[in-house]
Amino acid sequence: MKSPNFYGAGFPYRDIQQLPGKLIVLEGTDGVGRSTQIKLLRRWLEDEGYAVSDTGLTRSTLTASGLEAAKSGHTLGPLTLSLFYLADFADRLENLIIPALQAGFIVLSDRYFYSVMARDAIRGVDKSWSRQLYGIALRPDLILYMKADVPVLAQRLIHGRGLNYWEAGMDLHLADNMYDSFLTYQNLLTKEFDELALTYNFVTVDANQKSDAIFEDLKTHILELLHNRLTKTKKPR
Repeated sequence: MKSPNFYGAGFPYRDIQQLPGKLIVLEGTDGVGRSTQIKLLRRWLEDEGYAVSDTGLTRSTLTASGLEAAKSGHTLGPLTLSLFYLADFADRLENLIIPALQAGFIVLSDRYFYSVMARDAIRGVDKSWSRQLYGIALRPDLILYMKADVPVLAQRLIHGRGLNYWEAGMDLHLADNMYDSFLTYQNLLTKEFDELALTYNFVTVDANQKSDAIFEDLKTHILELLHNRLTKTKKPR
């Protein structure tokens, strides 16, 4: 078992002794296929006998509807929207992620706070301020950065669910049409993610590949994590 390891102060009012579970984060730009891989990984891990929980941005029951309404109405500035996302994250961390880890679950997170930091940085939010805000966050056991070329992302979305206002960064007025805005915005996001990858020790996975190849790469890194845990906890003969 491991003691909780936070980026900052964490939750000082809570006495969290041990977290026997594992927190695995999938990060990456829009359209990279995180949600698909989360479903595949959960099914695989459960078939292997692990207890699994999954979570993702805006899934807090306290904030989800309010965040969606704020985004739809374009009613919040960058700082206020950032704090709204922080409330979503804090609620899920305290009431879902930590309890699941305490119970020994593997928690799969579709994005973590890194996506919010990347989006905020493009919109002019101070990076050091963001890092301080997310001092409440647990350090994940593994952060898998699914990285794909922006033209690949565009084609996947066009032939899938389509482009949307926020994924194209239309609020930033980067171009006069959604497609060109998407390309510019996602390139900016990729640069932010690359910087975060160095700061927070992401493991990069080539997401230009087909889904089954991406899945195999993700499995390899997760198996290495789980094997290391078993090796460390195995008693010597």
